Amino acid sequence: MSRTASRERTTSESSVRLHLDLDGTGRTEISTSVPFFDHLLTAFAKHSLTDLTVEATGDVQIDVHHTVEDVGIVLGDAIREALGDKAGVARFGDATVPLDEALTRAVVDLSGRPYLVHGGEPAGFELHLIGGHFTGSMVRHVFEAIVLNARMTAHVDVLAGRDPHHVAESEFKAFARAFRAAKAPDPLVSGIPSTKGAL
Repeated sequence: MSRTASRERTTSESSVRLHLDLDGTGRTEISTSVPFFDHLLTAFAKHSLTDLTVEATGDVQIDVHHTVEDVGIVLGDAIREALGDKAGVARFGDATVPLDEALTRAVVDLSGRPYLVHGGEPAGFELHLIGGHFTGSMVRHVFEAIVLNARMTAHVDVLAGRDPHHVAESEFKAFARAFRAAKAPDPLVSGIPSTKGAL
């Protein structure tokens, strides 16, 4: 069964078109008008082996917040659709990923219950402008949007880090690797991996 999804979202603040294939190779075509966010989404796709196409525009002259949040919402919604009933998946995944001095651990559960635990970013990270346009606080906000709309549980913990670029990128790569493990087919799993019979 094809695990793909296409989604669109248009508001007075942004317009987003997105397509993904969970069984891809990490190919990307991403243009959100927020360059560092494009970089993070590319890292997510590459390391989760998800083919991802995103075209987004928005009122970035005001702030990148609306565009980034809406892409996160659409990405989470597309993940939820593409996963279907989750029969045969591993369900759980975890990864610890370094980027030079930064180190992040992420754990994902495709539980059907949206919950995010996020912490460990260095003091002042949330106020830092990465690339001169992407506020550090948006990292957590994107994870919230993805997790809530994909209906998954995720723990993302920064264990070490000083450079804001490295910290943010290690978070996205760790999340990607954990998601890659969770979405992967498990030949030992028969049906839906839950005692409830549904996720």
